[in-house]
Amino acid sequence: MTEAILLVGGKGTRLRPLTVHTPKPMVRAAGVPFLTHQLARAKAAGVEHVVLATSYLAEVFEPYFGDGSSLGLHLEYVTEEEPLGTGGALRNVASRLHSGPDDPVLVFNGDILTGLDIRALVRVHEDSGADVSLHLTKVTDPRAYGLVPTDGTGRVLAFLEKPQTPEEIVTDQINAGAYVFRRSVIDTIPQGRPVSVERETFPGLLSAGAHLQGLVDSTYWLDLGTPAAFVRGSADLVLGRAPSPAVPGRCGDRLVLPTAVVAPDAKLTGGTVVGEGAFVAEGARVSGSTILPGAVIEPGAVITDSLIGARARVGTRTVLSGTVIGDGAVIGSDNELRAGARVWCDARIPPAALRFSPDE
Repeated sequence: MTEAILLVGGKGTRLRPLTVHTPKPMVRAAGVPFLTHQLARAKAAGVEHVVLATSYLAEVFEPYFGDGSSLGLHLEYVTEEEPLGTGGALRNVASRLHSGPDDPVLVFNGDILTGLDIRALVRVHEDSGADVSLHLTKVTDPRAYGLVPTDGTGRVLAFLEKPQTPEEIVTDQINAGAYVFRRSVIDTIPQGRPVSVERETFPGLLSAGAHLQGLVDSTYWLDLGTPAAFVRGSADLVLGRAPSPAVPGRCGDRLVLPTAVVAPDAKLTGGTVVGEGAFVAEGARVSGSTILPGAVIEPGAVITDSLIGARARVGTRTVLSGTVIGDGAVIGSDNELRAGARVWCDARIPPAALRFSPDE
């Protein structure tokens, strides 16, 4: 297997305001665009040629990654004029593949952070003679996911929509968003219209008697679809809990990028990242959070499990927990924002304007 398709066209609406100016795969995790981690892991698994299926803010990918030579890859970019869904996106880029009809092609969703052994998935695909092989993972509560039961040999038996009752939960295995396709299968996907591989392609293949194989791999897996998950994923990369050869520094409690300035008595813990040109002032405490390039954290601020956008400013003694601050926003001093708060890009919150607890 030397080729891969990365599906990076989604709008990332659940991540707003992070994705107002930046497509989801380009939001920084552990100091670099998240897509960098996926490309590096594909390269480590033997992939040489990657086609990026782009749509939303497609123009930002190529200026950053170029032809991929800096990563040891050959990258191509295909932009959808209209969103085509996961299956439609695959069919739309098929002409850029060099593989023969029976060759394996790796496919990744652009928002999954995983420790999957990619080579193992390819081996399962080849050894089983499958038409498509899927990475499956087990989750404690599968109600929010589509279920994928398999038989004793790992062959997929069905694709079940999100279960509504306890009786419908027949397995804890879910589709984890990484696949190996036989190239000829991609060519059978309808062209020029939206197609979902999850809802149309896979069930259709199964109904037609195709062989779909599952590999249950219960290493690290996280869907980065929400701000809280994205912040956690970045911290886990820095802490070394999630594997990636693209983390720009040693794993540990903190990652401070070049040109960032951190006061000697500021405390950074829990996998915190401080991006290029950012400033963390004296007495600030930042845990499990991402500070994007150019942001300013003023003295005594306390930030936990949050993401601070590029060029944003967090005022003196302000407390943030589980919040997202958009690019260029300014949070005045002595504010307190708690879990789920999202401040839009370039917004201004005056000093002492918002609190979630008594002012004492």
